[in-house]
Parts: sequence; C-alpha cells; structure tokens
Amino acid sequence: MSQQQISLPAKLINGGIAGIVGVTCVFPIDLVKTRLQNQRPGQQVYKSMMDCLVKTVRSEGYFGMYRGAAVNLTLVTPEKAIKLAANDFFRHHLAKHGKGLNVFKEMLAGCAAGMCQVIVTTPMEMLKIQLQDAGRLAAQQQKPVIVSSTKLVVTNPVLSRSYNSGMVVSAPRAVSATQIAKELLQTHGIKGLYRGLGATLMRDVPFSIVYFPLFANLNHLGKTSPEESSPFYWAFLSGCVAGSTAAVAVNPCDVVKTRLQSLNKGSNEETYNGVVDCVSKILRKEGPSAFLKGAGCRALVIAPLFGIAQVMYFVGVGEYIVDNSPLHLLSA
Repeated sequence: MSQQQISLPAKLINGGIAGIVGVTCVFPIDLVKTRLQNQRPGQQVYKSMMDCLVKTVRSEGYFGMYRGAAVNLTLVTPEKAIKLAANDFFRHHLAKHGKGLNVFKEMLAGCAAGMCQVIVTTPMEMLKIQLQDAGRLAAQQQKPVIVSSTKLVVTNPVLSRSYNSGMVVSAPRAVSATQIAKELLQTHGIKGLYRGLGATLMRDVPFSIVYFPLFANLNHLGKTSPEESSPFYWAFLSGCVAGSTAAVAVNPCDVVKTRLQSLNKGSNEETYNGVVDCVSKILRKEGPSAFLKGAGCRALVIAPLFGIAQVMYFVGVGEYIVDNSPLHLLSA
C-alpha cells in the first residue's frame, strides 16, 4: 500500500460501499449484541443470540431487527471511509523510501486511524443504541405488569422516561434518530451527541491497533510473490480473521461504551458516572464475565464487515468509479 499513490476519493468510496453492504447484512446481529450487553442479572429478557432474534421478530416483526439501521446506513459511509482511508494515509506517510512498515509503525497508523473515526462513530453509536435497545426495554416493562388498553402519554419520550425511578410504564412509543438528536442538542448541546467519547476511544483505538497490523501480516502470507497481491478469497478471510480477533479483544470496552451511551434504563438498572464508575459497578455486581457479553455477536458482525471492506479494496470499485467520473480530477 505504501508503494502506491493513494487516491483518497477511491478509498472513501471503497470504505463507504463496504460499510453499506456490510451493515445491511449483519445489522440484526448488531442489534442483538446491544440488547445482550445491556441486560442485567435477574432481568434477562433474552437467553441467547438466537432467542433474542426470535423474540425480536415475534414482537417487533422482521423490520424490528433493523431498528437504528437508518442511522448506521447514513453514517457508516463516512465512518468506515475515514477509518480505512486514514489508515492508508498514515501508512503511506510512515513508510520510508517505499519500504514496508514494521509492526510498531503499523500499530501507530492504526492508532491514528482509530482516533480519526470517533468523530463520526460516537454520535452514530449514540443514536443507534437508543433505537436498538428500545425493544428490550419494552419487553422488560411488559414482563412484570399488565399494560392497560389505554395508551399512556409520555411527554418527553427520549430523555425523561421514569426508568431510573423504579416506576414501570407502558412500552415507549417509537422515536426517530432525528428526534433523539434534536432532544440531545436542545438539552445538552453538541456534547450530548458525544456522550461516551472516552469509552469509544478506548474501544476503537485498540481495535485499530490490533486489526490493521494483523490484517496486513495475514494478507501478506497469501502473496505468491512480493510484487503480486494476495488472492480475492485470501483478502476476505484475512479481513474476517483480523476483524473478529480485534472485536473480541476490545469487547469489554464495547460493553462499557454501550452502558454509558444508553440514555434510557429499565426499572432498577444502574446508572453510571463515567468509565471508571461503570467498570467498577459491572465488576462488583455482575462479575468479570459481564465484559464478554455480546462478544460472539460482535465477532459475527465485525468479521464480514471488514472482510467485505477488504474485498472492495481488492476489486477496486472506488478506483473504477473515480476513473470513470469527474472525481478523477480530485485524485490527479
């Protein structure tokens, strides 16, 4: 990669297409991951990944599995594009005289890419989690009480529900990402969308440090000669293995991030005042195993996402679009 002139528009297009295709394929598993991570002991609505998928389809329909997908599909293009393009950019500038990078420089490039992507990742995750977790909260509320046939009116459906007071109310009405974003901006300003930024950095920077060097070295093993690229299938498998490995490695940080970014809580669920408070309360009340909640789901989500991303790079979809459109002027 360091030996080639980087075409930034092509890299952005490759990352964007890969993100859209990947999210469309694996979003239901990502929804399951969020709901499993937010469950507390004694209040489990779902027993496993399959149980969560089945119950979601039964109670919310097929499209219930895609709650929050619109946010991801809108923002995953810049998010994945920034991540992949930034890594290429930093690898290109860290390489000296066309030589390959050592592991330390590969990790440094990954670290820089992870820090760049949180500009988009944090608000995207913030909005997505509220929408994904709404079904779990509704199911949890319906378990202990019989909901009357008359609808209860909630004056502030986003931030002012009575979950933290221990009062159980009827299932929350559906809200959109736009409504949530507007409410956050009105009440907390721009920092409301960046709640959990520290935890997002804790997750995404180590992920990139693990993923990019691991992928580069695995992909290198598939090359028959230094001048040739690895086969199509090898790039896909390298992306899958590196992605799933990095995803499981940083899953504890993902659990903390999910808990901190969940605005609405079920009855008797803990609230947290920052990363340290969240980690200590989870350890004390749920034990170390709680940090692995949703790890399998996360691996299943990330593996194809990054496998598809690397295939897009291999095929050169972005390069083709740039070469056959006015965008080639930008990369000239």
